Amino acid sequence: MELTKREEPLLRPAAALVLLLCVSGMRAETARYSAPEEAERGSFVANIAKDLGLTGEELSARQVRLVPEGEKQYLQLNQHSGDLVVRERMDREELCGQNEPCLVRFEVLLESPLQSFRAEVRLTDINDHSPVFLNKEIVLKIPESAVPEARFLLESAQDPDVGNNSLQHYSISSNEYFRIYTRRRSDGRRYAELVLDRALDREQQAEIAFTITAVDGGSPPRSGTALIRVVVLDVNDNAPVFSRSLYKVPLLENSSQDTFVVAVSARDLDSGTNGEIAYSIVQNSEENRHTFKINPESGQIRLKKSVDYEETKTYEIDVQATDGGGLSAHCKVQVQVQDVNDNAPEVIITSLTSTLSEAAPPNTVVALFNVRDRDSGDNGRVSCELPGEQPFSITLLPADAYALVTSEELDREEVAEYNVTVRARDQGSPALTTSKTLLVRLIDVNDNAPTFAQAVYTMMLSENEPAGKSLGRLTATDADAGKNARVRYALDPPPPGATSAASFVSVDAESGTVRALRPLDYEEVRAFEVTVRAADGGSPPLSAQAVLRVVVRDENDNAPVVLHPPPDSSAAAGELVPRWARADYLVAKVVAVDADAGQNAWLSYELAKATEPGLFRVGLHSGEVRTARFPLARDAARQSLVVVVKDHGRPALSATATLTVVLAESVAELLSELGSAAAAPGEPAGSLTRWLVVAVAAVSCLFLAFLLLLLALRLRRWRRSQLLAAGSGAARGVPASHFVGIDGVRAFLHSYSHEVSLTADSRKSQLRLSAGSCCDTLPARPPPDEPAPLLGDDPAAPPVSASARAWLPFLPAALEFLAAPCLPSAHAGKAAAAAGTGPRCAPASRSRGARAWLAHPALRLRWQAGALRVPGALSRGWRGEEA
Repeated sequence: MELTKREEPLLRPAAALVLLLCVSGMRAETARYSAPEEAERGSFVANIAKDLGLTGEELSARQVRLVPEGEKQYLQLNQHSGDLVVRERMDREELCGQNEPCLVRFEVLLESPLQSFRAEVRLTDINDHSPVFLNKEIVLKIPESAVPEARFLLESAQDPDVGNNSLQHYSISSNEYFRIYTRRRSDGRRYAELVLDRALDREQQAEIAFTITAVDGGSPPRSGTALIRVVVLDVNDNAPVFSRSLYKVPLLENSSQDTFVVAVSARDLDSGTNGEIAYSIVQNSEENRHTFKINPESGQIRLKKSVDYEETKTYEIDVQATDGGGLSAHCKVQVQVQDVNDNAPEVIITSLTSTLSEAAPPNTVVALFNVRDRDSGDNGRVSCELPGEQPFSITLLPADAYALVTSEELDREEVAEYNVTVRARDQGSPALTTSKTLLVRLIDVNDNAPTFAQAVYTMMLSENEPAGKSLGRLTATDADAGKNARVRYALDPPPPGATSAASFVSVDAESGTVRALRPLDYEEVRAFEVTVRAADGGSPPLSAQAVLRVVVRDENDNAPVVLHPPPDSSAAAGELVPRWARADYLVAKVVAVDADAGQNAWLSYELAKATEPGLFRVGLHSGEVRTARFPLARDAARQSLVVVVKDHGRPALSATATLTVVLAESVAELLSELGSAAAAPGEPAGSLTRWLVVAVAAVSCLFLAFLLLLLALRLRRWRRSQLLAAGSGAARGVPASHFVGIDGVRAFLHSYSHEVSLTADSRKSQLRLSAGSCCDTLPARPPPDEPAPLLGDDPAAPPVSASARAWLPFLPAALEFLAAPCLPSAHAGKAAAAAGTGPRCAPASRSRGARAWLAHPALRLRWQAGALRVPGALSRGWRGEEA
């Protein structure tokens, strides 16, 4: 079926002009189109783009759309071509009933800029319904006395179509008595009257039957039929007569069921059954049959259901009064429905922006809406308002449309969303109102920088804490939302030339947790400051700064260090105290320091060990070593003191200092004790190394000399033979223990007994020499006639090499050189005087070069003169164990 616009030539240019005026914002009119009912889906109605003077691309760019007036959308707009097509089948009778014209209204919305105009499509009726009689058989009782030209009202056929497609005329089948006339009511509806052509004769024909046909004006026409049976009655010469032929009755809409409308009245001059009147409503419409009812006896008309002014404003009822003889009369009842303010205004949202940027300027359009009221007069006049105080206002647009716009600047941080209530109020009495709530959410804009809870954060960190130790957490908040409120933390780089503390701590970018990057030493770094920046995720990002101060807490990780006496000093560097010193005599002062701070650096001193515990005392806080009493004669000349220095940390750390105190009465005794102290253990390793180098050099020189001596042995053999022959008598009885082996050579030690014990890895070296006369230990010389073998002459003795024979004459002189020089000792002098041997040398005072030479790994000498008998004092002083 082809669809076209209205064919009136003047309306089309007028509609285009109206649309252009609407788009340009001038006085708005309604664009009108037409389409037949029951059109197929997709059927073309009109081209809106052409009427607007826009191309398809412009329509698509401006996002054109349709907003229907009702809940269901029957039309659809193609955004690319601008064609308005049918979306759903439209039944004119279902949408509008008998009302004419039947209009489908909608609005066309354009964006960028926002524009709208109204349009309506008039549904043209098609002949899709046939006339229908409610009763397929119509029975008429007509008295035989009815005169020709008498008229009888017939039941009307129902045709939902309108205009030419509605019922146009009636016709009856051929008969001898009746003809039919088609008449028109004031509302345009047609009804039929049956006219008697000639008198009836019941005795001749008691019943007459024929067919009535109702035909509409469609092309092709449709029709409906019913059977009419005319029953001829006996004569009743008086028909009922109504008091009025027309009753006009006002009726308020929304009147309840069974509400009294009007009472009709008729009278009949006949008597008996012919005078009894029965009232009935001629069913001229389906709507009247469902709306009104009549009492057959009293003629009272009442409502079967409530009426609505907005649906039907006037009802026309045909009432028939019939007497017992079959005569009837007719009257009309016209019911005028009066409007009542029973319809609240309706707010129809045509466009809504549910999300709005908080940076939107004033007068930004949030929503477009229409307001309508189905009532009439003052009951249908509507005004809009916004209750409460909100940053919005209502602006009246052309074509009775409204716009909800912003009235001031918005701030999402104060109010994140608004429930905007639009209230529509009519002017009825009482007034009815309708409220529509619109939810408007504000989109965040990055207009707030992060804020730290504190301008300066102070955190404590114990020294020596491992890397990764958590110190605390920085907190910054941002009043924005989403990524604009996502805060990330970072350390600001230090200014040029400043020391960077970024190597000490780190800040977690997400949580703000501060962690140590490495252990810190309080003695190196006691406190430092860094600048922390908190930046949000906006574009561009906003940031704030705070100062992070980290204070390092001291831990007791440093033991006291003794400055005096120095720990590497030798034992000989002792303190000198005269034996006549009184109590509280200041002997020495132990000086110590602690690198820690606070109570971890508070030092206390106490005497841990002493040769004579009661002789000395130490100041608790001063470290001064003083005598606690007078020195006694029984007190040892050398006193060793161990002083413990403790700090007050937890746990406490300590160090020790060893003091050597020498008690002396005279200078000689003082020098003797100093010499003994020099031989005590503890010689510094640096001095030993130096003497070892000297010893190695000396050994090398002696080895070269040894080689030279070996070469000279053969040249002086004759001299050695004479010497051996001269002394053979005296050496024959010497036991083997009086010889010492040097590189496989046996040699006689003449009149000395030596014991030397040296090792390369020992700090103790002893060389003891006996200088007594050999006459005390050697046996008497044998007679000359009994020669004793000396070197190589004794068959029981091991063989002696030639090199050893060449070295032997020089060995006693070398040993004498190694043993000298020496420092006289007081004790040694007394022992020598008692033994009659003269002064001796203290072992510790011998040449350090000799001791180092003897300690070389290449030379180890041990001389023993087992038969020598030395006085006990000298023996105990000179003999020593091998170190």
